[in-house]
Amino acid sequence: MDLAYIPSPSRGVLYLGSIPLRGYAFCIIIGVFVAVLIGNRRWIARGGRAGTVADIAVWAVPFGLVGGRLYHVITDYELYFTEGKDWVNAFKIWEGGLGIWGAIAFGALGAWIGCRRRGIPLPAWADTVAPGIAFAQAIGRWGNWFNQELYGKPTDLPWAVKITSDSGGRIPGTYHPTFLYEFLWCIGVGLLVIWADRRFRLGHGRAFALYVAAYCAGRGWIEYMRVDSAHHIFGVRLNVWTAIVVFVAAVAYFVLSARLRPGRETIHDKGGDGETPEPRDAEDAKTLKDGGDAKDAEGEGAKADKDGDEAAGEAGEPGDTAAEDAEPSGPTASLKKS
Repeated sequence: MDLAYIPSPSRGVLYLGSIPLRGYAFCIIIGVFVAVLIGNRRWIARGGRAGTVADIAVWAVPFGLVGGRLYHVITDYELYFTEGKDWVNAFKIWEGGLGIWGAIAFGALGAWIGCRRRGIPLPAWADTVAPGIAFAQAIGRWGNWFNQELYGKPTDLPWAVKITSDSGGRIPGTYHPTFLYEFLWCIGVGLLVIWADRRFRLGHGRAFALYVAAYCAGRGWIEYMRVDSAHHIFGVRLNVWTAIVVFVAAVAYFVLSARLRPGRETIHDKGGDGETPEPRDAEDAKTLKDGGDAKDAEGEGAKADKDGDEAAGEAGEPGDTAAEDAEPSGPTASLKKS
């Protein structure tokens, strides 16, 4: 007898008249909103303009959704293109099935296009939105709960999730809530990136690389717990291998970037008026303020020198006139008189 467990919703969709309201879609939308909100605040703190993160997200999000769906369909093609399956279901993204690897890869491509159009460096933008992406992933995982999918091995732990659906090969019972594990892990990743960025002032894409590496470290063991169908290589799930490869690549980038391009780049995010707003981050504000104070001091010094020269010139004119009007003395005086 199960004394405690996490209940699954009886259905993942509600209807407002004839309009379906799907829990999976809501989780994705809320996640995107949170990522943009957090990214916008961080971008402004670094000296950027309000709205830039959202402008680039207009490119990144659609690309990410397409990439995430493509990765899922390609790696699980048998769900859509084998005998007895309807290939049209490959387009039903609201039923679940987004691969984070494809979403990040294609989302980065879309972000690159948006950054190019805006004239700002992609690594700086990626560093800014990195923790927001982690939080968005955390929220998005609750979409799996609504769809009763991607759970782990059977368990009788008090926090097990109870699966009630028997469609799609599901067997009702209590299982490890891998969606909950990944939710908590992603929250931790987002907080880690925020802390490390404030502590070490990460730049040139290193905050994003930290997010990728930290996420992969957790995704590896969480993926290993899942029992849904997946392709295996040498007895290990494909996504575990993907997490390992991406983790190594992210760590390598982090190390090489720190050696080749230490420090944090300056953001030049000018809008139509050609002005760059003041940053709100204390450290970034101090950096720009010191530069501005130096320029002000230089200008003040030049002004002081100019004023001094003018004062000296004005003081010297009467003195020269007096010297010319004064009567000379000595031999020179007698010669002049004669």
